[in-house]
Amino acid sequence: MRTLAEAKKRIEKLITQINDLRYEYHVRNNPTVTDDVYDSLTKELKMLVREYPQFSALLVEIDRVAGKPLDKFSKVAHRVPMLSLNDVFNKEELADWETRIRKLLPSGRAFSYFAELKLDGLAVSLIYEGGVFVRGATRGDGRVGENITENLKMIHSIPLTLRAPFPEYIEIRGEVVMAKRVWEKLNKKNEKEGKPLFANTRNAAAGSVRQLDPALTKERELDFIAYDIAEIRDDSDRFVLTTHSDEHALLTTLGCMVEQSQRKCRTLSDVAVFIDDFEKKRSSFPYGTDGIVISVDDLALQQSLGIVGKAPRYMAAYKYPPEKATTTILDITINVGRTGVLTPIAKFHPTRVAGSLISKATLHNMDQIKRLGIKIGDTVVIQKAGDVIPEVVEVLTKMRTGKEKAFTMTKTCPVCASRVEKREVGSKSASSAAHYCSNPNCLAKNRRRIQHFVNAFEIYAVGPKILDRLSDEGLISDALDLFTLSKDDLVSLPRFGEKSAENIIASIEAHRKIPLARCIFALGITHVGEETARELALYFGSLEKLMCASLTEIEEVANIGTVVAESVYSYFHSKEGIAYIQKLKENGIIVENQKKTTGGVLSGKLFVITGVLSSMSREKAKQEIQERGGKVAGSVSAKTDYLVAGENPGSKLTEATKHGTKVLDEGAFKALLGYY
Repeated sequence: MRTLAEAKKRIEKLITQINDLRYEYHVRNNPTVTDDVYDSLTKELKMLVREYPQFSALLVEIDRVAGKPLDKFSKVAHRVPMLSLNDVFNKEELADWETRIRKLLPSGRAFSYFAELKLDGLAVSLIYEGGVFVRGATRGDGRVGENITENLKMIHSIPLTLRAPFPEYIEIRGEVVMAKRVWEKLNKKNEKEGKPLFANTRNAAAGSVRQLDPALTKERELDFIAYDIAEIRDDSDRFVLTTHSDEHALLTTLGCMVEQSQRKCRTLSDVAVFIDDFEKKRSSFPYGTDGIVISVDDLALQQSLGIVGKAPRYMAAYKYPPEKATTTILDITINVGRTGVLTPIAKFHPTRVAGSLISKATLHNMDQIKRLGIKIGDTVVIQKAGDVIPEVVEVLTKMRTGKEKAFTMTKTCPVCASRVEKREVGSKSASSAAHYCSNPNCLAKNRRRIQHFVNAFEIYAVGPKILDRLSDEGLISDALDLFTLSKDDLVSLPRFGEKSAENIIASIEAHRKIPLARCIFALGITHVGEETARELALYFGSLEKLMCASLTEIEEVANIGTVVAESVYSYFHSKEGIAYIQKLKENGIIVENQKKTTGGVLSGKLFVITGVLSSMSREKAKQEIQERGGKVAGSVSAKTDYLVAGENPGSKLTEATKHGTKVLDEGAFKALLGYY
């Protein structure tokens, strides 16, 4: 609680800052902050004056007139995966994206773009057979979603029957959205009834669809806006589409609601104009949006460019600058990460940014604190980078009172009190200083290292609370100790049932064997993520060869620079690293060597796997195919060489018969792999 003098001083500071911003904006035509920052300062000022009405006279200059409930959702597998998009945050990154895709196309190959809004809602898939809506599902993890058909039927803009002529089968994708006016009305109603408020239109739309009562979905006045055709099948040639813009035109013809703020763009410069044009009217747009989706318009080129990771190469999502707000830093604390790095964390008054209530943000390191000149007690501008991770981007120095305190990095670890070391990280051209706990057995480092190891090994039965419990009881000191546990060790603990103990031990035992790439990733080596681990595994082939590799040899691995190579070399030549690998082997963990795929017996063959295999998981079957040079796809096409069919094969077996694809049962598949 502020004293009257402190409140008055804060109000005067806010008025001065707001007047300065108004002058820059209106008089000099030189806005120095976004509208979000201005609005946040004004909001704080009005709240303070409401709390201290005796100072209301100070506002004269500022306050001018201006169906049936379901039991649960069933799972639905997507025939065509619902991919995510790679984000770009400025025009330079957009140009870099274009450069990358041009390199993959024949020199001089001309192509155009299609730009459309990135709506802020819930991505869903609609299946129509014979023009009739038969199933709708959420995106889920991209491969498996939830069946929300009955709820989607309550959305008036989703046609239950397509307008003729329609194809025999079509999968339409789009976004379930809630208009801003509906969201505001809903929140007023919830507030009046004492119910929680929805943070934004996206949360409101998702919450309205992903609940079990269709009647509630109907009440929420949702809309569905179509943006893509994932699959279309018809015996006639009436629905031959050559561009993404053709798809939009067909969606409109079929009776779907399609957002009209779209544009065919001849060049990337035209795309940039579209981005800037829409940004001007974005705030008044009836639906929430967070960017623009840019696609190579030609569908044949899309197929040629293909997919990398979980995102298509031929599409990019341009994200508008994130929302910003102002708040006051109350304190700066230290978090000790899995690798022992000490990260300063700013704590501040809970502040709403981009629809979320934020109360802390990473300050990254001391270099960042010095660059921004941050002090405890400062009024700062915060934003959500990529609309996800909160960060401090600016200090409003004119708001200082003189009571702000400088922050200094601790000399001892806040968890184990060991000495803190300062190290240079990053490349030579972009290095920065980071602080690390020097104790390899620091509890904080160990806890995060254990969790990382378990996640990398995919031992999902052992969650964070179980790991904490085992550590507290002294049963494990690191992740490798999990492989020494027995059922009796767990059953002896209070509140551990025999069945849960059996499940945990069974899960651990099932993961004693691990591919080399995942093992390298599990070790938690600084700067080594999944992709780097895979590159190392492909290059060296075995853990032993990697451990014996020289620094020069590691630097020869594709996409691995000097800093990463030094980190890898240091780990495998440190006492701690050598001891950990030795313990890994002693505890019975088998690291599978990486097999070369070039020229394998299945080289050039395309497989699809369906149904349940009794002797191996689908992931294992996929690995076996890839190790022999084959490829694995998610759906059957005319190009598919083999369908591996286990129990309950489903519609893929029908598709294989239609295309004349050779079908292998589990025995024939294992014979092809060379098991017999």
